[in-house]
Amino acid sequence: MSKIIILAIESSCDDTSVAVIIDGEIKSNLISSQWIHAQYGGVVPEAASRQHVETIVSLCDQALKEAAISLQHLSAIAITRGPGLMGSLLVGISFAKSLSLCLNIPLIEVNHLHAHVLSLFIDQKPTLPLVCLTVSGGHTQLLLVSEKFKIELLGQTLDDAAGEAIDKTGKLLGLGYPAGPEMDKLAKSGVPKYKFPIAKVNDLNFSFSGLKTSVLYFLRDQLDSNKEFINENLPDLCASIQDNIVKSLLNKLESAAIAHNAISIGIAGGVSANSQLRKEISQLCTKYNWNCYIPKLSYCTDNAAMIAIAGYHKYLNAEFSDDHFLPLARYPII
Repeated sequence: MSKIIILAIESSCDDTSVAVIIDGEIKSNLISSQWIHAQYGGVVPEAASRQHVETIVSLCDQALKEAAISLQHLSAIAITRGPGLMGSLLVGISFAKSLSLCLNIPLIEVNHLHAHVLSLFIDQKPTLPLVCLTVSGGHTQLLLVSEKFKIELLGQTLDDAAGEAIDKTGKLLGLGYPAGPEMDKLAKSGVPKYKFPIAKVNDLNFSFSGLKTSVLYFLRDQLDSNKEFINENLPDLCASIQDNIVKSLLNKLESAAIAHNAISIGIAGGVSANSQLRKEISQLCTKYNWNCYIPKLSYCTDNAAMIAIAGYHKYLNAEFSDDHFLPLARYPII
């Protein structure tokens, strides 16, 4: 029986990534991050698209070389259809369609959010049912996973995503973009002594927009009397903001798991790289004797390995796409 070899491409935002999966095993997973956006304090869509164009061909060549295969060995191409930035998605989709047409092999479209969930299945075999907290700069969702392709949305943010809240409050503190890694690092030497309100939202939904406002007014008051307040208390401020966000996430995650009799808990998405979140979710699982699934750091942020594993399972089910589909800036997971 011939091997199933899939080339996967992810270009939904500002990271270009290409991966190769062979019979369900990741053989290469390369990511090219775009640091150009740091100077603007956020992703510039036009610049992101141009960077993808400049990077995608060479990254594809490197991924194939690392996996010790050539284009002629491929069984299919898997590509992120959305959600994401239209221009960035279009670069990846156009490239994937061209390869599919030239090689006369199937094309598989993948939902970026679904792929984040399936990142838990790359090196692990999670016991189901599982409640997954998918948390990033653009999305914050609680999902019930009963089968790999049977997902129920339990709750989501009503405004800002958790990662967005980190970036916005980080900007108030003078941190660079993205603020997550720097805030996480500074928080390790700080104490969460400043208390900010946690939004009271019904059901299993989240709200983080009020956190930025609360931090903004708090800093204004403190800076009126001490211009160096932020510099003198930066680690404690980072620890306090991060603790607020982590507690908000885990409170809802705990409620969701109990309500739906989950036996497993998982986290996915860029914010799942946060050290405090990873530590406290492990502690939560120990408390309730839940199975705990946390992805490798390389599978937390946007990456093509998660597109590859999603594409692989779609390939097994013969879920192929035609070449007429367009990118979707908004693409609900269900």
